[in-house]
Amino acid sequence: MRTQREGGRRARVLVQSDEAFPGRGRGRPKARRRRWQLILVAALAVLSPAFYSYASSMVQPSSLPLGVRSVEWLRNNHMNWLVDEAESVYYGWKAPAKGGPQLKALPAVGLTPTHVHPRHHRAAWPPPINPVFNHPLPGEGAWRPSGPNIAGGPPVLLATFRSELAYPRIVAYVAWFDHTRTSLAWYPGRYEPPRAPVRGPFSIPFDQRWRLLATFNGGFTYIDGHNGSAVNGQTNEPLADGLATLVGYRNGRVNIVRWTGGPNAPATFAWARQSLPPIIWNGQLSPELNTSSEWGATLGNAVRVWRTGVGIDRRGNLIYAAANDQTVITLARILQRAGAVRAMQFDINPEWPTLITYRHHHGLVPTEVVPNPMQPPTRYLVPDDRDFVAVYRRLPGPVTVPFG
Repeated sequence: MRTQREGGRRARVLVQSDEAFPGRGRGRPKARRRRWQLILVAALAVLSPAFYSYASSMVQPSSLPLGVRSVEWLRNNHMNWLVDEAESVYYGWKAPAKGGPQLKALPAVGLTPTHVHPRHHRAAWPPPINPVFNHPLPGEGAWRPSGPNIAGGPPVLLATFRSELAYPRIVAYVAWFDHTRTSLAWYPGRYEPPRAPVRGPFSIPFDQRWRLLATFNGGFTYIDGHNGSAVNGQTNEPLADGLATLVGYRNGRVNIVRWTGGPNAPATFAWARQSLPPIIWNGQLSPELNTSSEWGATLGNAVRVWRTGVGIDRRGNLIYAAANDQTVITLARILQRAGAVRAMQFDINPEWPTLITYRHHHGLVPTEVVPNPMQPPTRYLVPDDRDFVAVYRRLPGPVTVPFG
């Protein structure tokens, strides 16, 4: 009984104390709320510039979907490390397993043999690509034209082949451009390169579409590769010594050089586009090739992804190659097998590989050679964010990049 009375007294005292001091017991929650409000205001003050930057970037015109643009915004705002980690985990999880069932057929590219005109002068064609597998699939490594002859021969040839014994389902897509029948032009995109003094229409000019034969993607962005470029005598980003440089000359030739000429392109260049050091030189894979971030900083180069590259054969013709699940070393081997004696890596990751050929039948008909569900066949016929290369029918006279 004593215990109950004492407990009752204590309870009454506590009630009387709260009634006498109504602020007691409520001060602490108010202080906690105030601290959280201050933390929230401070966080908003810190993050508001980032929110503003992101929102401003997302409302700008773009050829890319929101997800890809968001990733690009992260890359351009000091968060490459975050994207690298996420992509490394994702692509590591998606990495192909060795072995597995063989393909029964290769993707169809170009014209079928029944559509090839018998008067094709095959002596000027590159030799067939030597298959990797002992039992090649029908048409493996064989070149096929993408359209009709020009001046007695095909300006563009296409081929597919399996590139690695350990991965029998990986297919390499290769294109060959005859330098005597084609003229190449390099175009800035809407945002890349970042400081282009002249951008043009960010797409194929309408007055040049009558002679368009093919288009393909450019190289690494400037923020990733610090690679220079120039067009029609004007420098966009300064050329960097030591980098592989795809050059279109005013006399119509194309070449890949290891640049040592300073920040500006000479007057003999119609255009120039750099992207990392060479991966093939004098017909041999560069001894610098490895799995370091030099060849793919966005992924640490530790996993297999879509990669693209360009090369020059011994006759001065350009070769483009693209394949999924590649390292820079396996990409170099693809280009070497296709006949490149000098080569360089272009852009990587699944958003960017693009090789499109065009037929002229009641208008311009694009065909997407390299499969890419993230890009439409009409890419480069409408404004695009990234730079690209156009392959035209060759015209007489000195070469310049036509902007319309």
